[in-house]
Amino acid sequence: MSGSELKTRRFNDVQVGEEIPPFGIDITTRLIVSTAIASRDYQNVHHDKPGAQALGSPDIFMNILTTNGLVGRYITDWAGPEALLRSVKIKLGVPNYPGDHMELRGRVTACREEGTDHLADIEVAGKNGLGFHVTGTVTVALPSARTSA
Repeated sequence: MSGSELKTRRFNDVQVGEEIPPFGIDITTRLIVSTAIASRDYQNVHHDKPGAQALGSPDIFMNILTTNGLVGRYITDWAGPEALLRSVKIKLGVPNYPGDHMELRGRVTACREEGTDHLADIEVAGKNGLGFHVTGTVTVALPSARTSA
């Protein structure tokens, strides 16, 4: 996104049932290895193909911390820079292997107020060529009204 596109969604403008535009991610060896190392996950299944194969996997695969980060990015790209992630609850399904493509999709399932927070719950799913890689729910706090510039 360019700087001109960075605007925050407002709680009053979000509706239950709203679909979040899909976000596609090419799953590359570089993405899998670099994000595993960045998250200090040195398990061989995330960077050593022969090592992963020795453990029964056809190739290296993405770690959960990378998936968690991609889900968070997906929601914050939609919600904007003033939004705050309050909760990310995900479950992994099939692996993300190099050469595949994952598409994240989301839908607002609830809008509620808790204390001074204005929260939106978003159901998220990421699917690749094998099936669902990730499913879960993200809760994001949004500003309640437009602020003056």
